[in-house]
Amino acid sequence: MSFPKNKITFLLIGSLFISCFVIAQDKINQKISYGNPSEVNMDSLYIHTKVDSIVNDGIQNEAFPGAQILVVKNHKIIFNKAYGYHTYDSIQKVSLDDIYDLASVTKIIGPLPALMKLHSEGKLDLDSPFSNYWKPWKRRKDKKNLTVREILAHQSGLSPYIVFLNEVLKKNGKIKKRFIQNKSNKRYKNEAYEGLFVKNRFKNKMFRQINRSKVSNVKKYKYSGLSFLIYPDLITQITQKNYTEYLQENFYTPLGTTTLGYRPKTKNFKNLIVPTEIDTLFRKGLTKNWVHDENAALLGGISGNAGLFGTSLDLAKVMQMYANYGVYDGKRYISESILREFTKIQYPENENRRGLGFDKPLINNATLSIKEAYPAPEVSPESFGHSGFTGTFVWADPKNDMIFIFLSNRVYPNRKHRNIYNLNIRPKLQQVFYKAIQN
Repeated sequence: MSFPKNKITFLLIGSLFISCFVIAQDKINQKISYGNPSEVNMDSLYIHTKVDSIVNDGIQNEAFPGAQILVVKNHKIIFNKAYGYHTYDSIQKVSLDDIYDLASVTKIIGPLPALMKLHSEGKLDLDSPFSNYWKPWKRRKDKKNLTVREILAHQSGLSPYIVFLNEVLKKNGKIKKRFIQNKSNKRYKNEAYEGLFVKNRFKNKMFRQINRSKVSNVKKYKYSGLSFLIYPDLITQITQKNYTEYLQENFYTPLGTTTLGYRPKTKNFKNLIVPTEIDTLFRKGLTKNWVHDENAALLGGISGNAGLFGTSLDLAKVMQMYANYGVYDGKRYISESILREFTKIQYPENENRRGLGFDKPLINNATLSIKEAYPAPEVSPESFGHSGFTGTFVWADPKNDMIFIFLSNRVYPNRKHRNIYNLNIRPKLQQVFYKAIQN
């Protein structure tokens, strides 16, 4: 039997399309595996030389005492290296399975997957007022019409932050006993730190202040963490399940992320937990095994703003699932259309680069120099991620099939250490992996 030439061409194109589709499907059905740069057409010598130089320069300039970098390209871990020590005394070396305080990276690894899932189930409408779900805002004239979309995109005019620590400290710096006790009892259950228990009702005080906080009349990009303090309670309210259990059941356990979670001190991990700041104000000592962010601490360590801890490998699994638009190891966690919606710029006309919860590259990032860009100028406009105050940074680039994870404790010994920013370390490191791709 013979076919006309145009039919043969059609069959060949059809079979090529099917094989490409199968390859693409196989790719997103894969787990992350270990490989080396040459397998994915990257220059290994260039990567190691450049990364070693940038990180060691950062350590010498006290940008951080140690750091860890994990990079996934085409679902293969092609770089996974630890540098330096936990502290500047050079006693405890950084290890690949160390657990870090993720700070604001919590926002996209904690509440955000839950919010996306709830949106996909029709339980959270992005363009409805947030007050439909958080009832106290119904009574606030300046908040009752703010939409979920505006709030997640940092476009709502909410105040950036409230320092709740001021509420528990006297003018002389001593802790107010009516809010913090040294021993746990039925009225003081929320453990902020070893021997510091917060009054259960203090959360209500925090929420009242958030509810009463000022909202700007100007609708433009202003980063605010206030709503993220509310999300765990909101998620519990909507799902009728404990927030941390909901995350564990729907995301962390099926993804195989064994270290991701809150309050690591209570979990008896064999992994070492990297310390953050020597706190002279509140905890009066080295903050280690407990969340660094004071607002999260006053909520007992569980917040949507900060409080998650985890390893670089566990973070890579979540970010790879995002880069696959909701699928990892053959299981779908979030619908593709919803992940695409959350990871796109929402208000470009207002020069707001943000997605929904996710950070995005600067608008026109590709045209900027490495000094001006955020993150590296080579990342695709489709890419997204988030950074954390403690010196953490995660970024997924679906177009280039690359995940970049950087973990450090730049706030050691104190938060005045800002050379991670001054030396532009994270964008420079990320750029190395794009420049290493051989055409």
